[in-house]
Amino acid sequence: MNIVAIVLQSLLVLAFVMAGSGKAAGSKMHVDNFKKWRLPQWFRVVTGLVELVAAAALVVGYWEPSWAAAGALLLGVTAIGGVLTHIRAKDSFKLCFPIILLGVLAFIVFVIRLSDLSDFPGFN
Repeated sequence: MNIVAIVLQSLLVLAFVMAGSGKAAGSKMHVDNFKKWRLPQWFRVVTGLVELVAAAALVVGYWEPSWAAAGALLLGVTAIGGVLTHIRAKDSFKLCFPIILLGVLAFIVFVIRLSDLSDFPGFN
């Protein structure tokens, strides 16, 4: 399972570093999407920063698996918000599928690393 977790972590890191940096930096696509969804631009920046922090936690998780569990949980919850946003906007399944897939992958990593979460600082 360790290899599966590492491969999935790597895919999630790549996806969310790209998505998070695009949101935080204000790429035209993300700015336009947040306008279309009638969400404030400050929320786009916050969402991008959350994605970048969670991706960083997944990177730390290569050495400290409890961080991978925490980062994956944060990405999974963020993905739920993304799916709900697409549903609220009545976007097509084609537009919604990537965040559904990334959310499922994040929750798979979370389940794989769940037993390591007790080692997370401040988590008893």
